[in-house]
Amino acid sequence: MAFLLEQVQLDALDLLYVLFCGSVAGLCRGFAGFGLSALVVTSLTLVLLPVEVVPIALLLEMVSSLVMARMTWTAIHWGLLRWLCVGAAIGVPAGVFLLKIIPADPLRIAISLGVLIASILLFLGARFRVKESSAKNLSVGLISGVANGAASLGGLPVAIYMMAAALPAEVVRATMNLYFLILDAYGTGALVFAGLLDQVTIARALLLVVPVTLGIYLGNYIFQRSSATHYRYVVLVLLMALSVSGLVKSFI
Repeated sequence: MAFLLEQVQLDALDLLYVLFCGSVAGLCRGFAGFGLSALVVTSLTLVLLPVEVVPIALLLEMVSSLVMARMTWTAIHWGLLRWLCVGAAIGVPAGVFLLKIIPADPLRIAISLGVLIASILLFLGARFRVKESSAKNLSVGLISGVANGAASLGGLPVAIYMMAAALPAEVVRATMNLYFLILDAYGTGALVFAGLLDQVTIARALLLVVPVTLGIYLGNYIFQRSSATHYRYVVLVLLMALSVSGLVKSFI
């Protein structure tokens, strides 16, 4: 036990807290197909520095996507995914550039507020009548890329777009899963280039693989036994919670 605590540089109470947070984040990821990064970053920054948490979140997202690939592969919307990735490839460098010239908080506030309002309206029964198209898919991918590069919130615009377009739950979950694998592989490459993946970071990520994976399987079990209506409302509540978390993070 002492060896483990030394490797991850945490005390016993913080270790238990980190394992619990990983389990909850994995549960949400397994059910909704997204939310792991936001939950990990929000919860673990209470005991670790943000610069230490973001690489952990990216590594866990990649592991989660690989774990869920077999569960979701047949439901992937390839046409949507293709244009999202093209847009994100353009948007991520643009977001990183914006981060260099303006603070991250105004961008985080704008994205979080927009997603929060849209989530509330959809939850209350509003219909945006968003009809999916290649141009819209590309635009959402671009917005997602900018949001990810500037404020690590790339999943929220994609999730709200797919919910507004009323895509089936299986398609939303499957497409977002593979999209995150591609997007986070891109981000992890940047972290390696920046030298932010050290031995302690990797040890902490490995520590969380088991609770996150168990959470994913539990979340998938619940998803398989839930209706489309239940999925929609749970995802919208999760989007609201993540948006509020982003707003709180920006103001404190």
